Amino acid sequence: MILKAENISFKYPSAKDYIIKDINIELDSNKIIGLIGDSGSGKSTFCKILSGYITKYEGTVTLDGQPLPKKGFKPVQLIYQHPEKVMNPKWKMKQVLEESWDVSDEVLSEFGIQKSWLTRFPQELSGGELQRFSVVRSLNPNTKYLIADEMTTMLDAITQAQIIDSVLKIVKERNMGFLLVSHDMPLVDAICDEKIYFKDINGV
Repeated sequence: MILKAENISFKYPSAKDYIIKDINIELDSNKIIGLIGDSGSGKSTFCKILSGYITKYEGTVTLDGQPLPKKGFKPVQLIYQHPEKVMNPKWKMKQVLEESWDVSDEVLSEFGIQKSWLTRFPQELSGGELQRFSVVRSLNPNTKYLIADEMTTMLDAITQAQIIDSVLKIVKERNMGFLLVSHDMPLVDAICDEKIYFKDINGV
């Protein structure tokens, strides 16, 4: 499966200059790929374009030759660095998960999610606990490609390793694509088959 971006350019409506210019990239689901870039370089914006969260841009994004759907479930799922920003604070965690899919007890256990957490609100959990939910929510059975944008930056080393190991296990089981966006070079070197430097593909 190929996630392909062709001639992608983008600037925010209030900005004069492009933050992304003429990006062309092909991401093969058979490889775990690392995307490396400095903070503020535009890589998070690019991830939102790749996953369909930003829809107004120049160029095209396709998954196996088909454009990303405008409505409904997004087959390219994006895991954010700050999970608390993408969860409804008025929902209990059970509802947060069920908005995406009916998660099995096996998957909850794999990611170290305790059943007691399901009855809590997001603000009652730690960053590491919330990120476990964020990751699991993105692993809907219809997910074809997973983009992790600095998803473990805010976590301690043990929690980071646990989440990465669990994600890689499911990615390989389901033959999903996985793009790890990070500036943690030891992490990228440890798990990625291929590295791409954002400055090398961004024509700004």
